[in-house]
Amino acid sequence: MVMWNAARTKVQLRLAVQRLRGLEEKKEALAKKARRDIATLLEKGKVDTAKLRVETMINEDLSLELLELLELYCELLVARFGILDMNTREPDPAINEAVCSIIHAAPRTEVKELHVLREMLTHKYGRDFTVGVMENQDNCVNDRVMKKLDIRTPPDSLVNAYLEEIAKGYKIGWKANPTVAVKDDDDGPSGGLKVNHFTLLHAIWRLMSLSPNETTAQSELEPALTTEPPIKYIDSSEKSSIPPSLPPTEDEKPAGKASPPPPADEDDIAALQRRFAALKKR
Repeated sequence: MVMWNAARTKVQLRLAVQRLRGLEEKKEALAKKARRDIATLLEKGKVDTAKLRVETMINEDLSLELLELLELYCELLVARFGILDMNTREPDPAINEAVCSIIHAAPRTEVKELHVLREMLTHKYGRDFTVGVMENQDNCVNDRVMKKLDIRTPPDSLVNAYLEEIAKGYKIGWKANPTVAVKDDDDGPSGGLKVNHFTLLHAIWRLMSLSPNETTAQSELEPALTTEPPIKYIDSSEKSSIPPSLPPTEDEKPAGKASPPPPADEDDIAALQRRFAALKKR
């Protein structure tokens, strides 16, 4: 660990500022080249590849903004170095946010000058103070710094906004397809569904809710009407068309008393009992 030394710390702060500025210029040049490449992809119709490039560019923009904030804090400590050099166990409130932000964010950067500066501040204020800063106790780290360190997948709306701005800057006719939201009117009597859909879903639900016994009973309740021969009725006009010279046949003679139906066998009685039991269940 690098020990605290006032003169060396002040030089280290100035070196960190110069290093941060050079890195910022390098990232800005790379971002400009990346925008040209993304515009070329949009012009060729490779939208998916352009979106992936934009996600990388958004993360680089967040890193660039973090470096700008750290540069500002280093300049603040240079301007208030007299307060920083005070022999205290904790930093003064005028520089507390700058010290905490540098200690917390320095390991997440590639700037070696910030790493050395962090060790100097750790030696001055103690390891326990640094552990508390890394856990962001009392929210001592700036909220903007915390947001820049929280790297997540950017939402599609932000990616599309980047693409539209790039296309506009390079005069490319590209617009993001708007997402169509389906409106569900839950206030209606059918709960957002049309009546015919509701009726169909209700019928399907009723069919699926039937138990196997109820399904069997439903099939038993349907009589097999097609097995019996249809009764033939003779119209009066048809009767008049029969020649009178011909005597009536045995089938055409008027029947007397109807013959009693044959007794039902045991299978028919059992079937009727099952149908009657099914009717009682409904």
